[in-house]
Amino acid sequence: MSSLLLRNARLVLPDGVLAGWLLVEDGRITGVAATAGQPEPVVSPETAVHDVAGGHVVPGFVDMHVHGGGGAAFSAGDAEQALVAARFHLAHGTTTIMASTVSGTMSEIEHHIGELSGLVQDGILAGIHLEGPFISKARCGAHDPGLLRAPAREDVSRLLRAGDGTVRMVTIAPELDGGLDAVRLLAESEVIAAIGHTDATYAQTRAAIELGAPVGTHVFNAMRPVHHREPGPVTALLEQEQVLCEVVNDGLHVHPSVVSLMFAAAGAHRVALITDAMVAAGMGDGEYRLGALTVQVRDGEARLADGDSLAGSTLTMDSALRNAVRLAGVPLADAAVSASLTPARALGIADRVGSLETGKQADLVVLDEDLRVVSVMQRGAWVDGSSPE
Repeated sequence: MSSLLLRNARLVLPDGVLAGWLLVEDGRITGVAATAGQPEPVVSPETAVHDVAGGHVVPGFVDMHVHGGGGAAFSAGDAEQALVAARFHLAHGTTTIMASTVSGTMSEIEHHIGELSGLVQDGILAGIHLEGPFISKARCGAHDPGLLRAPAREDVSRLLRAGDGTVRMVTIAPELDGGLDAVRLLAESEVIAAIGHTDATYAQTRAAIELGAPVGTHVFNAMRPVHHREPGPVTALLEQEQVLCEVVNDGLHVHPSVVSLMFAAAGAHRVALITDAMVAAGMGDGEYRLGALTVQVRDGEARLADGDSLAGSTLTMDSALRNAVRLAGVPLADAAVSASLTPARALGIADRVGSLETGKQADLVVLDEDLRVVSVMQRGAWVDGSSPE
């Protein structure tokens, strides 16, 4: 049995930061200092002991909305590229990742699902998220409007069948013909219906929520804005206790003051930090592809070459966490909940990952004083030998 004791750590727990220790055995957390000053456990001589030297230990990040990174895309139709993207984000602390696709023809999306589904079955990906084609042309963002379509029941069913249980979330504009029926179908199929890329009214959004849509796709972005006489989807999503609200927290997609407002309105247990990262994350400025469209990256900002729409991001989850704390004034414990436990709950895997709790998978990230990644552990093993010592 392999075992490891992390000592002299600042453990970032859901209810605050605690100086203490953490014990890992055979890939699982088997002990956590639950109270200040709790003595270390007696361990065998074979147990490795690592002094974290006062570093923060946070649960491994769970990114439920990401298109690629490290020069690779999940929508490339190539499992090897998907592996490159997953490994890139793993180095930045994302120990659980769900692959997001972009709009394409039905046959193209089926092909992408086919390439990704094996990685889901192997446990490398937590699932597949279909962002498009069932979204609004009026709020299409960086999706080719010529590829968008109303969510006919047979088309939604076709893509779910192609995934054979690996499609975990589908973004839907509920105001489209068949939109509410698609939400109902997804809920019945135990697939997350995410409201996004939508021009829906407040009433239409509420109707979709009542039918079982539990997620708002990158709230504020690519959706009808708030108006004092037509509050639109943003207000409906933020006010409903059962809804999780994604936010792309790169300081560009949503102003830090609005991120702070989201936390004040919904709380860390309902706000999920996501990257919405595309192929250019971790790469330099230049020209890239996002599905069928060309993207120009300048100073880290990804925008469509034809027009000025934001086209995903070059964000990583460690930066999203830092931005929440440094720019939006979110307490570190709350930011860690939004980066890990909240999305894990949405995906139905919070019994395994998302927090530093006894019995859970040993997925964790050691951060320095500036909240930058020192080392990453996934399933009890340091990633690429990134031990804190």
